[in-house]
Order: sequence, then C-alpha cells, then structure tokens
Amino acid sequence: MSDHEMRSDTSGKPRLVGVFEIRLILGLSRQRIHQLADRPDFPKPFQELAMGRVWLEEDIENWSLGQQPGR
Repeated sequence: MSDHEMRSDTSGKPRLVGVFEIRLILGLSRQRIHQLADRPDFPKPFQELAMGRVWLEEDIENWSLGQQPGR
C-alpha cells in the first residue's frame, strides 16, 4: 500500500489509525509507537477497542509535525 493510498479517504469521514498505520506514518517500530503512546504529549486515542487503541490520523500527523528529529 502506498503512502498516498493509505491517507486518502473519499468518504469525508475522519480516518482512524492503529499502531500498524502509525508505524508507516512515523517510520518507527511497533515498540517505539507503544512507548510514545504512553507519553503525555502524544495524542490521546480516539477509542480503545478490543484490538487495541485507535487514533485520528490527523492528530498523529499534526503531532509528528511538532516533533524534533530523533523523537
């Protein structure tokens, strides 16, 4: 799946992302995503499901824009 395909949503609904998609957006490991998710400055999950936490893609992208290299 290309980066463009992952982010496009023609329905107009907010796109939800899990750890797998956040890995692709941020280019980090699953373990690092879990560490970041526990930090107070990381976006709060939109919902906690049986499969795990999900976030609004826009929140993750906005958060990543404010981060310094090396995170």
